[in-house]
Amino acid sequence: MSEETKGIKPETAVLASVIRDKQDETQVNEYLDELEFLAETAGIATIKRFTQKLQTPSSKLYMGPGKIEEIAAYVEENEIDTVIFDDELSPSQTRNIEQAIKCRILDRTNLILNIFVQRAQTAYAKTQVQLAQYEYMLPRLTGMWTHLERQRGGTGTRGGAGEREIETDRRVIRNRISKLKEDLKKIDKQMAVQRSNRGSMVRVSLVGYTNVGKSTIMNLISKSDVFAENKLFATLDTTVRKVVLDNLPFLLSDTVGFIRKLPTQLVESFKSTLDEVREADLLLHVVDISHPGFEEQIDVVKQTLQEIGAGDKPVFMVFNKIDAYSHIPKDEDDLTPATKQNMTLEELKNSWMGKLDTPCIFISAKEKINIEKLRQDLYVMVREIHSGRYPFNNFLY
Repeated sequence: MSEETKGIKPETAVLASVIRDKQDETQVNEYLDELEFLAETAGIATIKRFTQKLQTPSSKLYMGPGKIEEIAAYVEENEIDTVIFDDELSPSQTRNIEQAIKCRILDRTNLILNIFVQRAQTAYAKTQVQLAQYEYMLPRLTGMWTHLERQRGGTGTRGGAGEREIETDRRVIRNRISKLKEDLKKIDKQMAVQRSNRGSMVRVSLVGYTNVGKSTIMNLISKSDVFAENKLFATLDTTVRKVVLDNLPFLLSDTVGFIRKLPTQLVESFKSTLDEVREADLLLHVVDISHPGFEEQIDVVKQTLQEIGAGDKPVFMVFNKIDAYSHIPKDEDDLTPATKQNMTLEELKNSWMGKLDTPCIFISAKEKINIEKLRQDLYVMVREIHSGRYPFNNFLY
């Protein structure tokens, strides 16, 4: 039953973003589409978008004073609950904006953290997310005092906290961070033992931007039933399955999806979860080819892999969702150069993709198009890795 069906008004929000130099409005709109999808995943309905062209975001208010006043007036007039900014705000920016706009203020990082809180299922994922939340919260305590009061059930002074109370909370949060880090170290050791107990089987790991279909592909290859849905960060915990293709066994893992501006706190706290990626013999980099910004998403994934120490792994590019791919045909009298949006899927395949040094395949996990070819190609790659590791076992395959 939805909130509206229950008679509860869903939380409403407006989105705000700065258009920087060398950014065009199309790209910014794609970013705001993603921010809106993030808000939707968190259960927040987006009502309006505000953008402003600036060379760099204002260090004081992120946007100009006039634009902030415009947003504040709209929020008051339309009883908006939340304003979401498409960048991480500094503690001082957050405080200044909260004084100007009388509603809940979220930045991109805080929104992603809230989604992770909602979607964490296991004790391990919950511990990782709590650590990331507390590390984000620590430098922002002054502006988040009322938020902390709500967490504690409304105790304390409603009108704002004094330095003594804030310092007490800082100490409490620092202690909590230390405890969570110790808890994670213990779980990390247990997981390292589990990984070592798997022997020397070939390990394949699914990586990619969030919501590109990794879990669906995992289900098709392993014939298992991993949770998958059309929402961002549907998978937080790493799932590992033993897969056998033509008598050749290997381990296949599905990990948390990456995203543009993934909070550094989350990258740090989820590093042990991403050990499956670091220790993999082969990465299946899944790409949503129907997304207008899929090339930038590829770059985000590559950059994140570099950050976690997995940038040099062998990669198999899997271009998914070909069933949803669409293009805008050019008029015959249009003499301007064709863009990616004008290309058919076949033309796109023959562009830079046809010159890739890494192997690639075009599939639809939803419609099960080219899945058997994916299995065959994967078998060949795993067999090659396996035969290099166990040269005397080649007669089995």
